[in-house]
Amino acid sequence: MAAFFWAWQKGHLRRLGGYVDETKVELRKCTWPTRDELKGSTLVVVVSISIVSLFTVATDFIISRLVLLLNNL
Repeated sequence: MAAFFWAWQKGHLRRLGGYVDETKVELRKCTWPTRDELKGSTLVVVVSISIVSLFTVATDFIISRLVLLLNNL
Protein backbone atom coordinates (compact mmCIF):
# COMPACT_ATOMS: atom_id res chain seq x y z
CA MET A 1 0.00 0.00 0.00
CA ALA A 2 2.84 2.35 0.84
CA ALA A 3 4.49 1.67 -2.52
CA PHE A 4 1.25 2.53 -4.34
CA PHE A 5 0.92 5.80 -2.40
CA TRP A 6 4.56 6.66 -3.08
CA ALA A 7 4.15 5.96 -6.82
CA TRP A 8 0.95 8.02 -6.95
CA GLN A 9 2.55 10.92 -5.09
CA LYS A 10 5.62 10.97 -7.35
CA GLY A 11 3.52 10.92 -10.53
CA HIS A 12 4.68 7.49 -11.67
CA LEU A 13 1.11 6.20 -12.00
CA ARG A 14 0.16 9.10 -14.28
CA ARG A 15 3.17 8.37 -16.50
CA LEU A 16 2.29 4.68 -16.54
CA GLY A 17 -1.26 5.55 -17.62
CA GLY A 18 0.13 7.75 -20.40
CA TYR A 19 2.37 4.93 -21.55
CA VAL A 20 -0.57 2.52 -21.67
CA ASP A 21 -2.66 5.04 -23.65
CA GLU A 22 0.17 5.61 -26.15
CA THR A 23 0.59 1.86 -26.53
CA LYS A 24 -3.11 1.44 -27.32
CA VAL A 25 -2.89 4.16 -29.99
CA GLU A 26 0.14 2.52 -31.61
CA LEU A 27 -1.48 -0.93 -31.57
CA ARG A 28 -4.49 0.47 -33.44
CA LYS A 29 -2.10 1.57 -36.22
CA CYS A 30 -0.76 -1.97 -36.67
CA THR A 31 -1.82 -4.11 -39.59
CA TRP A 32 -2.84 -7.46 -38.16
CA PRO A 33 -2.65 -10.64 -40.26
CA THR A 34 -5.81 -12.26 -41.55
CA ARG A 35 -6.82 -15.68 -40.28
CA ASP A 36 -5.57 -17.33 -43.50
CA GLU A 37 -2.19 -15.55 -43.28
CA LEU A 38 -1.89 -16.63 -39.66
CA LYS A 39 -2.69 -20.25 -40.51
CA GLY A 40 -0.11 -20.22 -43.32
CA SER A 41 2.59 -18.74 -41.10
CA THR A 42 1.83 -21.24 -38.35
CA LEU A 43 2.08 -24.11 -40.81
CA VAL A 44 5.47 -22.87 -42.04
CA VAL A 45 6.76 -22.67 -38.45
CA VAL A 46 5.48 -26.15 -37.52
CA VAL A 47 6.98 -27.72 -40.67
CA SER A 48 10.30 -25.93 -40.15
CA ILE A 49 10.52 -27.04 -36.53
CA SER A 50 9.69 -30.61 -37.54
CA ILE A 51 12.43 -30.67 -40.19
CA VAL A 52 15.05 -29.24 -37.84
CA SER A 53 14.00 -31.69 -35.11
CA LEU A 54 14.28 -34.68 -37.43
CA PHE A 55 17.69 -33.49 -38.62
CA THR A 56 18.88 -33.09 -35.03
CA VAL A 57 17.65 -36.55 -34.01
CA ALA A 58 19.19 -38.18 -37.10
CA THR A 59 22.52 -36.42 -36.57
CA ASP A 60 22.58 -37.42 -32.90
CA PHE A 61 21.80 -41.03 -33.78
CA ILE A 62 24.52 -41.21 -36.43
CA ILE A 63 27.17 -39.57 -34.24
CA SER A 64 26.34 -41.79 -31.26
CA ARG A 65 26.60 -44.91 -33.45
CA LEU A 66 29.96 -43.73 -34.81
CA VAL A 67 31.27 -43.15 -31.30
CA LEU A 68 30.13 -46.63 -30.23
CA LEU A 69 31.75 -48.13 -33.31
CA LEU A 70 35.04 -46.34 -32.64
CA ASN A 71 35.00 -47.39 -28.97
CA ASN A 72 34.58 -51.04 -29.95
CA LEU A 73 37.67 -51.07 -32.18
